[in-house]
Amino acid sequence: MKPIVCVFCEGNDTKIAVVEKEKEKIRVLITGSYNVIQPPVVVTEGITNLRVDTDDLSFEDLDKASPITDVEVVSTSGLALISTSLKGINLNNSVFIPILTEPVLHYHVYEGSKLGKSSKFTQELIRDIYETKNITVSKDELAFVELADKSSLAVFLNGEISCVKLINSLAGYNGKKFYKIPTIKSAEISLANYVAKKKKFFPDDQSLIVYIGKEYSKLIFLQGRKLKHIGTTLDIGTTNLHTYDVYFSKILLEMDNGGITSLDNIIVCGEDDSENLILSFYGTFPEANVSRLEFDEIDYSLLSTEAQTSISAYSIMLAIANEYFDDQVQKHSESINLLPRYVKEEQKVFQFAWHGYAILPLLFGATFFLTLQILMNNKKVNELEKEIAQQTVLLRQNQEILGRIAALESKISGFGQTQAILDSASVGTGVWSKVTEHFSDFFGAKQNIWLTKAGADGNNIALEGFTLSKLSPTEFAYSIDGSELKGIYFESIREKNAYRFNLNFNLSQFPKVTQ
Repeated sequence: MKPIVCVFCEGNDTKIAVVEKEKEKIRVLITGSYNVIQPPVVVTEGITNLRVDTDDLSFEDLDKASPITDVEVVSTSGLALISTSLKGINLNNSVFIPILTEPVLHYHVYEGSKLGKSSKFTQELIRDIYETKNITVSKDELAFVELADKSSLAVFLNGEISCVKLINSLAGYNGKKFYKIPTIKSAEISLANYVAKKKKFFPDDQSLIVYIGKEYSKLIFLQGRKLKHIGTTLDIGTTNLHTYDVYFSKILLEMDNGGITSLDNIIVCGEDDSENLILSFYGTFPEANVSRLEFDEIDYSLLSTEAQTSISAYSIMLAIANEYFDDQVQKHSESINLLPRYVKEEQKVFQFAWHGYAILPLLFGATFFLTLQILMNNKKVNELEKEIAQQTVLLRQNQEILGRIAALESKISGFGQTQAILDSASVGTGVWSKVTEHFSDFFGAKQNIWLTKAGADGNNIALEGFTLSKLSPTEFAYSIDGSELKGIYFESIREKNAYRFNLNFNLSQFPKVTQ
């Protein structure tokens, strides 16, 4: 597999470890520790205090009064030293992994409802971070893991990533646009994952990982094999530590903050894993099992003897490398990736190789051909637009003529309807004349029957009236061909016996009547 260059930026202390995996074995190629003023962009002369754990460098010409232990790397000089220490590595074929911690990296414990890895839960985390810390977090700069108590630990970036700037500066120094960065890792979470994987803790064990750096130290608590609590970064390390008692008071404080009553295991790693430190932990926590973090499954035999003895100083980088290789085969479910979108976009810039230059004539020819086609198509488009304008004017004229024709058709159809109504009215006038004449003759002859109501539904006529004789409605019905006497009902009118009747007939029967 490709070499992995792990870069851990912790304050002014920057560590680099180059590892590769051959078959199933992880092998460490180079380790180096630099005291870098971040970021190394402004050109400044002078170097002091560098330590590179490799046999490839020699500084015999430097002032012998200042022994080389730690080197403060500034700008171009610093990039030159880092580049020289990595000269045996094909950086173009390597991947770089920035490892972050506070203050660039932030942690936030969220105890709300767990919704899995859904976008709704991510938005809830972003909202909670803004409400509690007043920090706006981008979705692509946020990740989270589940803690031992089932709450969620959000991990997010805030501010400029000095590690990425350092890697980009190194790429620029070597004449490259960028080096490949597939992921950005959290130092504390990856170290906790590595210890949980390596150590066989019981489910109820309370364990503490103590990482001691040069300027800062980390306290990471586990419950069983799950992350329990990440303590606040301690501003004490090997360069400013006078007594181990400071660690013990800080540990007790963080135990109280994390709700941890006792410790079953203490794992020590970093710049200091000496016997004195381990014995001091034994004295303060006599019931805990205190041990160093060992790397027996990793081959670091290629390093110098001095570098091998200080391998614990690179614990975080080796844990990151182990996690990265596990990610390639999807073995680690708790790993996170904090690579921002802008870093991904920066790495999409096309770079020409020899085959890129070979296709340049083809690109020029294709551009010329496409430009010619575009000009020809633009000409055709202009012609079509003129034709469309002409057709639009013609369409409007046709629509106006059609409107006039529709008005004339409306008048013609209205005349036909009027004529039909007049014809119908003239025909109906003759029929009703016959009907009224028949009614007048019959009622005049009887003198005891009269109409009170008449209604028409088309040719169907409904009559209602009164009579003093029960026989008169029957005779009236017989006088009209096809009529139907619906009923005769007794009703008194002014203390006289009278009858109300209903009679229906069809107007089309007239002038046919029965005398």
